[in-house]
Amino acid sequence: MSSVPQPTSAPRTTTRQGGGGNAMALLVIASCQLMVVLDITIVNIALPDIQRSLDFSTTSLAWVVNAYTLTFGGLLLLGGRTGDILGRRRMFVVGVLLFVLASLLGGLAQNEAQLLAARALQGVGGAIASPTALSLVSTTFREGPERNRAFGVFAAVSAGGGAIGLLAGGMLVEWLNWRWVLFVNVPIGLLIALATPRWIKESERHPGRFDVTGALTSTVGMVLLVYGFIRAAQEGWRDPFTLASFAAAVVFLALFVLVERRSRQPITPLHMFADRNRAGTYGIMLCLAAAIFGMFFFLTLFVQNVLGFSPLAAGFAFLPVSAVIAVGAGLASRFLPRYGPKPFMVGGAVLAAGGLSWLTQTDVHSTYAGSVLGPMLVFSLGMGMEFVSLTLMALSNVSPRETGAASGLLNATQQVGGSLGLSILVTMFGTASRNEANRQIPAFLAQASPAERLRFRRTGLLPAPWSHEVLTAGVTAAFVMAAIFTVLAALIAVLVIQVRASDLERLKGGSTPGGGV
Repeated sequence: MSSVPQPTSAPRTTTRQGGGGNAMALLVIASCQLMVVLDITIVNIALPDIQRSLDFSTTSLAWVVNAYTLTFGGLLLLGGRTGDILGRRRMFVVGVLLFVLASLLGGLAQNEAQLLAARALQGVGGAIASPTALSLVSTTFREGPERNRAFGVFAAVSAGGGAIGLLAGGMLVEWLNWRWVLFVNVPIGLLIALATPRWIKESERHPGRFDVTGALTSTVGMVLLVYGFIRAAQEGWRDPFTLASFAAAVVFLALFVLVERRSRQPITPLHMFADRNRAGTYGIMLCLAAAIFGMFFFLTLFVQNVLGFSPLAAGFAFLPVSAVIAVGAGLASRFLPRYGPKPFMVGGAVLAAGGLSWLTQTDVHSTYAGSVLGPMLVFSLGMGMEFVSLTLMALSNVSPRETGAASGLLNATQQVGGSLGLSILVTMFGTASRNEANRQIPAFLAQASPAERLRFRRTGLLPAPWSHEVLTAGVTAAFVMAAIFTVLAALIAVLVIQVRASDLERLKGGSTPGGGV
């Protein structure tokens, strides 16, 4: 049972809510997770308008996305720890209100620095709210079918939020302006903050310390690592700043491991990786996050720049993704107690790999219905099955005082894996597109008019249809690498994950000595 801290030293015991209360609690928690997750993609479609409005350079424009995802992923572990120590409901509300404030400041931004600072602050708010939201699922719902269903909803929201963000971004940009992709969070976040005390009970606090040094070294290390890959895509692997970035990343990440090994209360309890199932789960999440971030990013480019979709049409094109992810999550939630998570981990990764392999066949003559929709749905079904299984496995056999750290680590793996994986895919994209451009330039110059040649010398940009060939070659190479990530996830699921009889008993609602959260 959970307990609500009182002003006196004796805590008052509380009971779990009934069905209606649980439904409202899940709605509040899922709404927060949706708001936090969709903000990763909602700005993607708005980037051209942001660039024109605030005079961003093309290079710095990428940090509108990275400032959020890297801060979010880098501080998730610390955010999960704050809920354990200070109370999960309390920090859930703090994270939501910080996210609301940052969204308001970002929508009001008048220059590049203000917007990037607001996006980073959004990441801090999300890093507090998201892991505490996942921990609240564990403390609000009874272990067994009830918690399985709640995790299914949470996982579907987490996996489908990216597609919903693309649709919402397209609608807001076309009907209003880019600032509303940030302003829209304000009323939603305030409603969540107001509803939380009514429907969610406070968790028991667990005394401890904050590992700020661990959080900073891990965040700086990951930022430098991601920057190194992005720099390599632009300037090449021999660029001094690229090499220096990788070297500094290795130093900071090594310091992070050293700090965690010596800390009495580390932000990342390394003993969690001693459980092969949990370590395998984090490895699978790392690979799959890279794949799903890449799928959204590069398909968005392809459907708008090659297929010619408007921002709103591109948003609608991704809407089936959310529906199929929900189907996959529902199937996994229903049959997990009978078959266990491993079949869904393996099968989901295989489906995701099949969808991405199918996408590698796209070319400039492809159509949405004939070449994009089918593989996108296969990929989405696999991801829906995966996220439920991974969420349950990551929190299996975790003590109540460490559920925040465990959920924070799972979320951090997703965000860091997405950022790091996307930077690797961008490197693949850059290499392949440069090679294709070298093949297309002679063909363009042989047919171009004097005015077109002059424009090319001034901008260095190929016009259509040559630019379509270059973009498609880069996107295809990125999909090949993304498919490799999903194959690796499937191999980890096959070789590492071992489901025990006690795990199946807990999924069915039974109890085992010392098990569960």
